[in-house]
Amino acid sequence: MTGSRINGNGVVPSLEVAIVGGGIIGVMTAIGLRRRGINAVIYERAATWHEVSAGFAFTGAARVWMKQIDPALVELLGSISQKTDASTSNAYWNGFHPRTREDAEDETKSLLFRTPTNNLSFWGCVRSQFLKGMADLLPDGAARFGKRLVSYDDDSQSGKVVLHFDDDTRVEADVLLGCDGIHSTTRKALLGADHPASRAGFSHTVTYRTMVPIDVGIAALGEKVAKSACNHLGPGADLLVYPVMSGTLLNIAVFAYEPSEFPDPDRMTVQVERSEIEQLFKGWSPPVADIWKLYPEKVVKWGIFDLEENPPPTYARGRACLVGDAAHASTPYLGVGACTGVEDALVLCTLLDSVQQKSLGGDALREALTEALQTYSQARLERGRWIHHHSRQMGQVYHWRYGPTGRDPQRMKQKLEENWAKVVNYDVLAPLPHDLREMAKGPGVSHN
Repeated sequence: MTGSRINGNGVVPSLEVAIVGGGIIGVMTAIGLRRRGINAVIYERAATWHEVSAGFAFTGAARVWMKQIDPALVELLGSISQKTDASTSNAYWNGFHPRTREDAEDETKSLLFRTPTNNLSFWGCVRSQFLKGMADLLPDGAARFGKRLVSYDDDSQSGKVVLHFDDDTRVEADVLLGCDGIHSTTRKALLGADHPASRAGFSHTVTYRTMVPIDVGIAALGEKVAKSACNHLGPGADLLVYPVMSGTLLNIAVFAYEPSEFPDPDRMTVQVERSEIEQLFKGWSPPVADIWKLYPEKVVKWGIFDLEENPPPTYARGRACLVGDAAHASTPYLGVGACTGVEDALVLCTLLDSVQQKSLGGDALREALTEALQTYSQARLERGRWIHHHSRQMGQVYHWRYGPTGRDPQRMKQKLEENWAKVVNYDVLAPLPHDLREMAKGPGVSHN
């Protein structure tokens, strides 16, 4: 990894950054770093780009941060997403008590509450499509596949971080960013394999995902699902649906409480019969009770893991740090897991750009990088913990397991809106010094 960038002071040596993990946040971070002339290379254990074909969404606030990472990211997202506006809302329905299809679709009988989406301004898309689009923004050589990290050394003698892969190869870099997800190898290496936070914990919730053509979804659940997100709530489970792919597909996600331990915690998935969903919704309102019919015969059940019970004490040690789910894996009940990773990416891009512009070498560079990553950790630690704590709590609310709040629509709405206010009104850059906040607004032209 070699390169340089040009700024007002002449040629500045390019930092060499190894990003472990080629998921959404790893690729987004690489794009932001390369825009700043930093030579970021992704090391992905899969044989090619790989992401589940499920829907997810970014808030308006996240798109502001995304634009500062690289405007091309927002342009890409805008070209493939289903957009909400001031006329749309998220609707929360009683999915359990209505006894007829007519009652289940009657707002006066079954709608618990609505929350306007203009503050959140979600843009929903398909994960795999967004990842592929971002990958196309990277130059050749920016990603290397079939690279499973085993360990790393923060080597003071060579002045580099040395990554060791399971194919017996090694790579040297100035910085290691662990974007390798919930079951992060980087986190185990950074904290130690015996540290309680080295392994994510099962949240005792699972999800079953699928997507269907929008007309199929409307036939099953009514016209209400065509333009905005609808969540159908009940005891121990919820059914979330929202349109993606410019309104041509309906993303369907069933979330359910599961008291037993997950059968395969290392893989997080297990194949089951769709009859498991049928049994889950026995006795629910007719549209929800029949939703299993839209799933294939064989269904992938995902165990939802997070870091709520054992959060990392730090996101950085030396010249290595944790990013996205590797740092603060959360349940999906606030809908902002990926958005939180966007925040991480912007802070890291800003801090590493600042170090690079100092044109340091030797011990001075190592000290500056260590300080930058500690600043990142301090800026992000409280936020990450807040997200996975309140996301887990909202899941209990949706599943009617959070005391009186879980069965009281007004209390539920108040709790949700309080949380979302803290999501969208959060200033990602506030913990950084003023000069870095200004730098984040627009990097110079990259020549990498």
